[in-house]
Amino acid sequence: MRSHPAHADHHWDGSPRHIPPRRSLHIAPNSPSRLLRAGQNGRCRYCGNRVDWYPRPDDRPIALHPTEVATADVSQACRWHLSGGIAHPHDDGSGWCRIPHAALCPQQSPHTRVSSPRLTPLRRQLALRSRRLVDTGAFTPASHTPATTVPESGDKQPARPVVRILLVAYLGEDPIEDIRCVAQTRQRRRCTHPVLNQTSPAGRWMLLPTQPRRGQLTLPDTHIALYDLGHLPYAEQLRWRAQRCTIHAATPTAAELALAGWQPFDPLLHTAHIHTQLPAPAPHHHHRR
Repeated sequence: MRSHPAHADHHWDGSPRHIPPRRSLHIAPNSPSRLLRAGQNGRCRYCGNRVDWYPRPDDRPIALHPTEVATADVSQACRWHLSGGIAHPHDDGSGWCRIPHAALCPQQSPHTRVSSPRLTPLRRQLALRSRRLVDTGAFTPASHTPATTVPESGDKQPARPVVRILLVAYLGEDPIEDIRCVAQTRQRRRCTHPVLNQTSPAGRWMLLPTQPRRGQLTLPDTHIALYDLGHLPYAEQLRWRAQRCTIHAATPTAAELALAGWQPFDPLLHTAHIHTQLPAPAPHHHHRR
């Protein structure tokens, strides 16, 4: 594998040494993705190394390693390529490809089907960088240990609610009232408007039985509290899934500064976010426009 030494314009942790001047970024009208390049950077919650987030063809996000690697050094199952801002799970026939960060993350055990000995130096480099981040106090890794108990929500709003959109259950990243629009404003900042507002119909909290995903074992007979949007019009549910306020829903060509925070809900992986009691109705707030 061809080595990729750290560039002089980057710090040891991969962050840029000099912040370039801000440019006016635009999305091509025929682009299948609305996400600006400026909104794709992030860091792994387990190792702290930099990742690039991209939407897949089904709109699910995936974290890719920021640099390309030689296609010959990567197993077929780990080859990804980018086209129009969308990450596709195969190579494009060239000598270089992208690779999921999970295949290199030093805090995750490499799978024999996707690991390659030629990627060992790169994985070791990320491990050293992760250890330096922890030693300097710049990063605290998240725990991989899943919760085994089912919390009772009582009368509190869930910090990460389960929301049903178009008959699919998603795990949100913030409470219902705090889910923000992901679109870019004219001031080149992320919109501060919430997705939930007083001018559009709201969802309703319901207790529904857990439904295992395909291939999973049958779960105990447990009912979970979820925020159901199934009674709303189709266009309104699309607006929620795109995570846009009512203003930016009317301008679908507006660029996005972040990926939508929805994650397909898995009752086995997301046990810590299962609530068996309906929350109390939240007080109505009037959002400024």
